[in-house]
Amino acid sequence: MPEILMFQGTGSGVGKSVLAAGFCRLLKNRGFRVLPFKAQNMALNSGVTPEGLEMGRAQFVQAEACGVFPDVRMNPVLLKPQGAGESQLIRMGKVVRTCSAREYYTMAEENFRIAKEAFDSLKTEADWIVMEGAGSPAEINLQATDIVNMRMAEYAGAKVILIGDIDRGGVFAWLKGTYDLIQAQHRPLLHGMLINKFRGDVSLLQPGIEQFKQIVPVPVMGVIPWREMKLEDEDSQNLQSKIVPDAKLEVAIIRLPYISNFTDFDPLKQLSGISVRFVNSVAELESAELIIIPGSKNTLYDLRFLHQKGFAEKLKQLSGHTWILGICGGFQMLGEKVDDPENMESSGKSGTGDSESGLGLLPMKTVLAGDKKLVRREYHGQNWLAGLNWTGYEIHLGQTEFHENPQEPFVVPEVPELHKAALGVIERKRKIIGTYIHGWLESPEIIQKLFALLSSETFDIPFSFQENKEREMDELALFLEEHCDVEKILQN
Repeated sequence: MPEILMFQGTGSGVGKSVLAAGFCRLLKNRGFRVLPFKAQNMALNSGVTPEGLEMGRAQFVQAEACGVFPDVRMNPVLLKPQGAGESQLIRMGKVVRTCSAREYYTMAEENFRIAKEAFDSLKTEADWIVMEGAGSPAEINLQATDIVNMRMAEYAGAKVILIGDIDRGGVFAWLKGTYDLIQAQHRPLLHGMLINKFRGDVSLLQPGIEQFKQIVPVPVMGVIPWREMKLEDEDSQNLQSKIVPDAKLEVAIIRLPYISNFTDFDPLKQLSGISVRFVNSVAELESAELIIIPGSKNTLYDLRFLHQKGFAEKLKQLSGHTWILGICGGFQMLGEKVDDPENMESSGKSGTGDSESGLGLLPMKTVLAGDKKLVRREYHGQNWLAGLNWTGYEIHLGQTEFHENPQEPFVVPEVPELHKAALGVIERKRKIIGTYIHGWLESPEIIQKLFALLSSETFDIPFSFQENKEREMDELALFLEEHCDVEKILQN
């Protein structure tokens, strides 16, 4: 039987995903077979496994930290919010339905059964399983239907480490309040606590830790200093711009209300001399050499947002002057219209469908219909990207058709009937790039080609973003060894 370690938090965004990934790599580096697990994830960031199945992006990163391929058993239940209090429910990598929060909680026991089966299957293949909770185990209104925090920890026999974020203030109150509100039968599962994101002199915190020992019978097993993490973070509330004084290049990413797969842009943040800003206002577009419209879990809603907030008009003005890149849902928005005849993303209840005018920057129309496209494969470039090969993935609803031949399709289709422009196109005169492919910016060669369009400056682009990620994981593991009482955390 494997050892089970679980990270839970006093709330969302306290660092559970990244610290779980760090301990995955720490245990791997000690020679153990390690696997990650999160019973249920609510996230707008997801990825596609080699088998063409969908799961939360955080578990992809944790699988990489373990040195294994991603597997949907690592995240058997995934919820993707799409507006009007509804989410898309994905089980074992496949879309089941769209449901409200109330409807979802009526399915708690069925989802819990699926999660337990996935966990039982995984545990036969590992020495350690590193589990992650969601939100907080102290949400007393949800404890009866909880499938990801204490009930899952109890089933798995996990040692639970509770994480608090001191950067937000009041960390001892958060930890104490969480302990008090955890159900009494589950408190013995708490093995230790970690204080995360500390800035300053740790010795000044020590009197508080000593006093805390008298209040809560669970030891603090580490104070983790603030560290700029380069690993992907699935939580949109942790979206952070990277501002560089006197930057060689300014990249502006429009922060859509339903932004998804924003980890696409993490490689850009790794490059020196480049500012990467998530922007909320039209005025912030002025100084950008590249404007990115990211993916969306509700394309129609986010299109309306662009029209209502003035982004649509501004993007038309900037077209031909500033390069504009749309990825996935952002690519669909570049066209003339997006139709949702079956209300697959929109919240229309009449059954008459919904539609929205696009930005009108590419001669195409998208219809949201059919099954979700889930593909992970190697792609081949042509024209602008001729001779380049890269690995990426598609994860979207809808089919896009051009009614005029675009200037330069840049992806060679792998199936003959696929329109050449359907996966990626560049219009040099209007300075527009659109693609359905996620993950393509992880290719240094593609970054190099893109920057050559944007600027005559030279940039220090790494040989491999994946090598950078591997190095960051190893450094994170050593960082945790230094600042946590790892032996106590791992002991029975």
